[in-house]
Amino acid sequence: MSDLPALPVTFRPGRTRAVLLTGGVAIFVVITTVALLLEQLGPGERLSFILTGALLFGVLATLARVKVVAEESGVTVVNIVSRRHLEWTEILHVNLRPGDPWVFLNLSDGTSLPALGIQPGIAKERAIADARALRALAEARSTRDLP
Repeated sequence: MSDLPALPVTFRPGRTRAVLLTGGVAIFVVITTVALLLEQLGPGERLSFILTGALLFGVLATLARVKVVAEESGVTVVNIVSRRHLEWTEILHVNLRPGDPWVFLNLSDGTSLPALGIQPGIAKERAIADARALRALAEARSTRDLP
């Protein structure tokens, strides 16, 4: 099919990621600046402010790492704290129903895997297009890989 994206392709919530990373940097900079400007703080207190800012940035950066990578060998789903590689034949359906917070992959083992890399939060149209592209890839690849 010519309308399929070329592999490898990475799906990410771009605007959400930009908001999270920008917010994380801003929080870190503000907290660090406050820690350095408050003269009544001792070195340990300043360090605790800076470490708190770094921790908050780390949390937001972890939330921003989500993605779905489609390759010849299959799909790798990177969620907040997990990473899973799936063969194309393991994916039965790619679902993004109205009201869903992200795409769900129905798998051949009877389970469903959330794929947070495609989420309609800030960019609904982009998420719908990405879900359709992943669905088309999964359908084309899973039928091609059957014996």
